Amino acid sequence: MSFSPNIVGFACQWCTYAGADLAGNLRAKYPPTVKLIKVPCSGRVEPEHVLEAFANGADGVLIGGCHFGDCHYKTGNYKTSRRIAIYEKLLKDSGFEADRLRLEWISGAEGYRFAEVIEEFTKQLQEMGPSPMNGGV
Repeated sequence: MSFSPNIVGFACQWCTYAGADLAGNLRAKYPPTVKLIKVPCSGRVEPEHVLEAFANGADGVLIGGCHFGDCHYKTGNYKTSRRIAIYEKLLKDSGFEADRLRLEWISGAEGYRFAEVIEEFTKQLQEMGPSPMNGGV
């Protein structure tokens, strides 16, 4: 039996979450490895949220937001983009590979793109194996 990663996804309600909804409406195929948490904006995802997801058993975390210039809160996605370096450092300092965190800009009209991202991230995490919190090395 192959390893099936547990992915926690923080999805902007305006874009990435709508893209996930569209993927469902389009019946796009992707693995059932992601559990989405709808957030008002990707800029509202704090470092504590990412670390808590890993502490509670996530093998990977996806943060999804609007494309630059499309944020409903004007600059939330820019804030997220700047924070990624902080997230990656926190992960490395906590014993996790930085590749277990993924940032994607997915609009509400990109249902197939959402499915592709989940499939790619799932494969990447399968190659990496379980997170250190779940018995991985």
